[in-house]
Amino acid sequence: MMKAERNKQAVAVAVATVWTTPDSPRDIDTPALQNPVDIKGWLTGMSLDDKLELCQNNLVQTQALYGTMVEILEEVGDWIKVAIPDQASRKEVRGYPGWIPRLQLKDNNEYTDALEQGLWAVVSRPKAKLYKNREESGITLSFLTRLPVLSQEDVSITVATPDGPQMLKTSDVTVTDGSERKDERTGLRILEAGKTFLGLPYLWGGMSAFGYDCSGFAHSMHRSQGILIPRDASEQARCGKEIAPEDLAPGDLLFFAYEEGRGAIYHVSIYAGGGMMIHSPETIKSIEIIPLRGYKYEKEHCISRRYWE
Repeated sequence: MMKAERNKQAVAVAVATVWTTPDSPRDIDTPALQNPVDIKGWLTGMSLDDKLELCQNNLVQTQALYGTMVEILEEVGDWIKVAIPDQASRKEVRGYPGWIPRLQLKDNNEYTDALEQGLWAVVSRPKAKLYKNREESGITLSFLTRLPVLSQEDVSITVATPDGPQMLKTSDVTVTDGSERKDERTGLRILEAGKTFLGLPYLWGGMSAFGYDCSGFAHSMHRSQGILIPRDASEQARCGKEIAPEDLAPGDLLFFAYEEGRGAIYHVSIYAGGGMMIHSPETIKSIEIIPLRGYKYEKEHCISRRYWE
């Protein structure tokens, strides 16, 4: 038990970017490497070419939200290689792997113990302020950040965090035991959650309300209903229930593959009903709802999957 606890730490910044190697970050990425992190400053400071390089040179793997527990795989200087159990991946059986600056992680036994209590405050708005106390605000959290509930009042909830007990506004969160919300309206709720982010610019590796990539968007909108699916599109396409084109319903996932659907899967979108889909398309664009018919990759739609039943 003691060894397992020492091998796990919590993300201690609003959004930790998970890098491919410790040498991946460029000078322009400095705001994303700090604690507190400056995600907004990082994104606004990058040119289009800078953002494209994240993908083209495979600099970033994924991201993890404040309070997420990660497993320690390796330590090198100021960097720690982690696995993220909440993000399933064939790359590593323990969870999605990559490197995070040491200063963005924290080992807090009280927080680890609080994780066992079973009730969570989950940020239900695109962003929400965390408060150190009733008068002093702290960091800005992303949609789906989840923290253990310590106590509840009408207007505020006290939560455990890697930095000790803090507070969230009741109006900014949903309190849940973390179980899946599967019923006849789950697919529609996945779609409605996605619509909240229309116009949000694409971010390679993005897993937060500051920017999503295509599979991060699909993963997170399912997570909003307590449904955990794999992190990457190629793996999302291997699981769930296969759905025929004539049986598509809102919330289903549409996958696209090279060579008119015969090659490797490279993109995923969420079916929005009426022949429409919502997706985070590519670095030069933002989250949008568009018709599948006439989409430039329409002929590469290879399979559809449903996770919400």
